[in-house]
Amino acid sequence: MFQTLKEDIKTVFDRDPAVRSVPEIIFCYPGFHALLFYRLAHALWVRKYRFLARFLSHLGRMTTGIEIHPGARIGRRFFIDHGMGVVIGETAEIGDDCTLYHGVTLGGTSWAKEKRHPTLGNNIVIGAGAKVLGPFKVGDNSKIGANSVVVREVPANSTVVGIPGRVVFANGEKVGTRFDLEHGEMPDPEGKAMSCMFDQLRALERRVRELEGEKGFGGADEQDQEVI
Repeated sequence: MFQTLKEDIKTVFDRDPAVRSVPEIIFCYPGFHALLFYRLAHALWVRKYRFLARFLSHLGRMTTGIEIHPGARIGRRFFIDHGMGVVIGETAEIGDDCTLYHGVTLGGTSWAKEKRHPTLGNNIVIGAGAKVLGPFKVGDNSKIGANSVVVREVPANSTVVGIPGRVVFANGEKVGTRFDLEHGEMPDPEGKAMSCMFDQLRALERRVRELEGEKGFGGADEQDQEVI
């Protein structure tokens, strides 16, 4: 237990440049507190003390603003930065060395009593406000941009952005441009699509003006009137 606590504290030092001391982590980091509540609740859950596990988890939610179902499975060196609004569902599975920012949801899309939450591989980073919904896997070393909504499987070594989430880098090949979760430099697939559409409209407008010039101004209207 003490080895795990030391590892959790070291993880915060490794991933948060704002931290200054061990007491600061112990008393001021809700992500660290949420993990303590989760580990106790999960130990009760696997021993079939389901009500006590849920009650302890609820206390953790009230204290930290982070909701982790005691049935979820979480690996080592897990880090929740800031954490307010994070929700991790019952059948979610999280590998080692994963990082979640505030407002992240690992949610389900079904009411059936089955695997309905995502599985995260190792070394996953999920940006603030992102939603990962469904019983699919997010491959190792992948990154999900802030406020993305991911509803399908993500291959390993990928970067995903947008609503719905689109892969912009995958399997060692560029799909657009690779970004290391620098949110200010993330590509905007929707914006690019709109820009392409406006380019097409401008091209069509130029072609219409060319055709009007060939036929003479008002020619088309006169022909229409004759038909009427």
